[in-house]
Amino acid sequence: MQPASSSNSNRSGNSQALKKWGPIGALIVIVLVVVAIVVSSGGGDDEGTTDTSAPAASDAPASSEAPSDTAATGADTWDYPLSFANAKETLSEEAFSAIDWGARCDTEKGTIAVPDYFAPACMAPFTGDNGGATAQGVTADEITIVHYQGPDNDPIINYITSAVKVDETNAQENETIEGFIKYFETYYELYGRKIKYVSYESTGLANDEVTARADAQRIVEEYKPFAVVGGPALTNAFGDELAARQTLCVSCGGGTAEWFAERDPYVWALDGSSEQKQVHVVEFIGKQLAGKPASHAGDALKAETRKFALVYEESAGAESKRLADLMVSRLAEVGADPALVLPYKLDPGTIQQQASQIVAKMKADGITTVIMSTDPVAPGDFTREATAQEYEPEWLVAAATLTDTNAFGRGYDQKQWAHAFGVTSLAVRVNPDVVGTKVLYKWFTGTDAPAPLGAPVFMPGFNLLFSALQGTGPNLTPQTMGDYIKTIKTRPALTASYLTYGDQGIWPEVDYNGVDDATVFWWDATATGPDENAREGTGLMKFVDGGQRYMPGEWPTEDKLFVQDGAIAIYDVAPEAETPPSYPSPAG
Repeated sequence: MQPASSSNSNRSGNSQALKKWGPIGALIVIVLVVVAIVVSSGGGDDEGTTDTSAPAASDAPASSEAPSDTAATGADTWDYPLSFANAKETLSEEAFSAIDWGARCDTEKGTIAVPDYFAPACMAPFTGDNGGATAQGVTADEITIVHYQGPDNDPIINYITSAVKVDETNAQENETIEGFIKYFETYYELYGRKIKYVSYESTGLANDEVTARADAQRIVEEYKPFAVVGGPALTNAFGDELAARQTLCVSCGGGTAEWFAERDPYVWALDGSSEQKQVHVVEFIGKQLAGKPASHAGDALKAETRKFALVYEESAGAESKRLADLMVSRLAEVGADPALVLPYKLDPGTIQQQASQIVAKMKADGITTVIMSTDPVAPGDFTREATAQEYEPEWLVAAATLTDTNAFGRGYDQKQWAHAFGVTSLAVRVNPDVVGTKVLYKWFTGTDAPAPLGAPVFMPGFNLLFSALQGTGPNLTPQTMGDYIKTIKTRPALTASYLTYGDQGIWPEVDYNGVDDATVFWWDATATGPDENAREGTGLMKFVDGGQRYMPGEWPTEDKLFVQDGAIAIYDVAPEAETPPSYPSPAG
């Protein structure tokens, strides 16, 4: 299929390959973040943030090119963008009353009038000159956005995701996105511009760097977009090439903090980085597990003081080794030095043999607790081999992508996975028939979403992009948008991850990744219910304390693993504090 364009469609955003994972996520796992970007003010001013419990923004002023709400209390004049909260706080009563916020705004809440707890702030309706062609892909009337989709039949992704594919097509995905673009154009302030949406289907595999760079080059040369959403799952070459061509991209690749900084302001990720997730994993181990009996292991090991092994997938070469070495040094600092560090390769032809050898080493060395920094397929081989060797350690999921899901967990040896627990950046689920993309799409359009299972995977990138579009204002360039994104922080919740960007005092470096918090789960091998793809079955993740989430430095010391009291697998309805408001459907 060649690239197709749909003009003026009246949204860890990823490829067709990742779509096949359904809402269990992808390398960007922001499950249940629907429209979670709560608009905060630009210019280093956080008066527009709707939740005062969120971490404070940096005191450092933003670039002079960054959009800024008016700052003078009682002012009669102001510049775009202007959020409802900032208008109420800073304008004179007469100037505030003169703004017609329109039917799209709930003026009691100061947010757009949609049935979403995470709805962003209303922005003052735009009038006047928007500056016309402020950047590539931007005119006075349009903003061009390209959505990257991978090929339907990628053997690498098919192998990794064989147990959890959904059958939604690229066409269904595009139809869903186009419906949400109409939603964004209706409720978000785009300063006189509409969206020109282009879908682009690649022929390259998820790790094909050559095709990824060629795709990026072609997209820029043929479509000249302002922004691209999505990219190949297993290479950052696509994002690297877009940045080199000064084209903004969301959820299209990633690397170290230094890698992102060198490509500022062009590349933005949704999930937390591997290094950031390690911080959570190590803090959890240090505070709740290190130096204590392996009480969640099988009978032969549960009385033994914990002895750790780190098992990690080394296909990424030097970067995998660097991350493993970093985790080893961090674990040593909290008194949890791994006795064994065991790499493996994700090779279908040899993985069983590798698993047999690794399990034998761990059993012989008396390992009680296996820290799993793995792909989502290999734990199946490791757990089956452990049962064959009559070895039942604790299996600790170290925020490993997709290993922390019900759909994959059910495919592991259940005798072993009954001893599994770990850290995840995913949030506890809510019944998707009650809240989320599926409900929001039908509320707005009056019809069912063509791709209801994939939407929670590919929509978050669009949510971030459109929140940034309205928060940046009419002077739209990659630099002004980048400056605005660095001020974003979302609303803390149980049912969604918390995202911030920039220098907001959470991480030691400027942050270009999204998710900052994490939570802890354990595997209930007897619980029944739906997995992330709505498939009924036995075995579910249970989130401790109703899915309570923690920022770095906030992890508790009490171990509540395998305690039913307070644990939850899925909310039938949203928690009371996160229940979305109700509004009449515009579809009638």
